[in-house]
Amino acid sequence: MKTSILLATCVAVALSCAAAQAQPAQSRPNNNAVNSPDTKNSDKPVAGRNSFTEGQAKSRIENAGYSNVTGLKKDDNGVWRGRASKGGAAVNVSVDFQGNVNSAK
Repeated sequence: MKTSILLATCVAVALSCAAAQAQPAQSRPNNNAVNSPDTKNSDKPVAGRNSFTEGQAKSRIENAGYSNVTGLKKDDNGVWRGRASKGGAAVNVSVDFQGNVNSAK
């Protein structure tokens, strides 16, 4: 009796493990932890704990086509903010924790 219960339990565990591995991945909206310089998932800075250094934030801004990046400071929402130039105009720029680069005149 104990042997048949043990055997039935082992079979049930093996089948449940196999079924769990066969589940297809769910499709989700693009919400990367870090976006590439040519990909954004938000037109506004997203608040969150930012692990970019000042140098990395500056590089992301420059890779987005800006120059003369100055005055970068991380605000209380984890967003790097500063000034930069693009197309001859000086603008406010920001980099959020996902790497989104945004600007405003």
